[in-house]
Amino acid sequence: MQIRFLFAVFCVFLLVSCAEKKAQELTPWGEPLEKDSIETNDNFTLSDIQASGEIIMLTMSGPDTYFDYHGQGMGTQFLLCERFAQYIGVSLRVEMCKSQQEMLKKLRNGDADIIACQMPKNEKGVIACGYGVDSLKTSWVVNANSRQLADSLNSWYKPALLASIRHEEQMRFTMQSVHRHTYAPMLNAKTGTISKYDYLFMRYAPMARWDWRLLAAQCYQESCFDPKAYSWAGARGLMQIMPATAAQLGLPEEKIYEPEENIYAAVRYIIKLNTKFQDVRDPRERQLFVLGSYNGGFFHIRDAMALAKKHGRNQYRWDDVAEFVLKLSSPQYYNDPVVKYGYMRGSETAGYVSRIRDRWAQYRGVARGSKTPMDFMPGVTPGGDIPHAAKRKHRFKL
Repeated sequence: MQIRFLFAVFCVFLLVSCAEKKAQELTPWGEPLEKDSIETNDNFTLSDIQASGEIIMLTMSGPDTYFDYHGQGMGTQFLLCERFAQYIGVSLRVEMCKSQQEMLKKLRNGDADIIACQMPKNEKGVIACGYGVDSLKTSWVVNANSRQLADSLNSWYKPALLASIRHEEQMRFTMQSVHRHTYAPMLNAKTGTISKYDYLFMRYAPMARWDWRLLAAQCYQESCFDPKAYSWAGARGLMQIMPATAAQLGLPEEKIYEPEENIYAAVRYIIKLNTKFQDVRDPRERQLFVLGSYNGGFFHIRDAMALAKKHGRNQYRWDDVAEFVLKLSSPQYYNDPVVKYGYMRGSETAGYVSRIRDRWAQYRGVARGSKTPMDFMPGVTPGGDIPHAAKRKHRFKL
């Protein structure tokens, strides 16, 4: 009987010991983990972000948050966040969301590091930090466990930074952001000579089935016929070719300022854009869509076409689509479900196409009196379109 009692006591003691051991956290090698050594779950700490070399920013489309502008990220809050990324020595990756709820879900899941968009300061599970608007009680936010990142943002951000960024944006949107000499839009009206590069426009425009005078009008809009023109965004030369575009087209960087190479590359790019608008059956209309894409980006133009269709307009007629290019600067439209690429500075693109059309009409009116190589080409329409049957001297690969 005594033996059974002792055995029962031993079993109870063993069970209690096992329960306590199970409740106690252990190290990977089975030893008790000291309470003071338990690390809190801090998601990706500032040190982790710096070690990875990248910080992930969540935002929504808008003129103050983020938008694509000639292949460059723009928006006050994006540029601010980019400055912070530079401050901590990492690159910035932007992920676009459609709503605050989507951003919060991704942040809480650890899919991003910061919401660089004005959010309510009293939102649960996040820490308000960095750039905020006191009157609206909003701010950037990070995950509630990312205290180190929040402290770094708070110590870095100063109101003077905001003023500096806004001044920088304003400079980029003015003509001062394009460095170029302004030459006359017509070299000699009596002889129909538009510029000293007319022979290049005549040589390469037929490849795109364009009137050479349309290419000349676009060139003047881009650079005022200055072969050394360059912009803050990196565009170079007569046709303002971006370095990334030049690389795609096989144009070496050291040749980007050469007039013939620059014009030839621009025509190849025009041809690529033309193939993206084969659903626009009218060649004259297609030229306008290509011009709009050259300036504002193909995807933004497609968004405007989707809006035109939704609102019962002709998505294959530029004048109808241009109306929605303009409206893509309004939240009602750039937040529409059919819009995939968000806000754009539509007035700039609509104006770009309009000015080129007007100058092209002027060039054709002046130059029509003098015979040019285009006037003697068989099968050329008044708009400069060349049928497939027309012979070409140039062959190239895109």
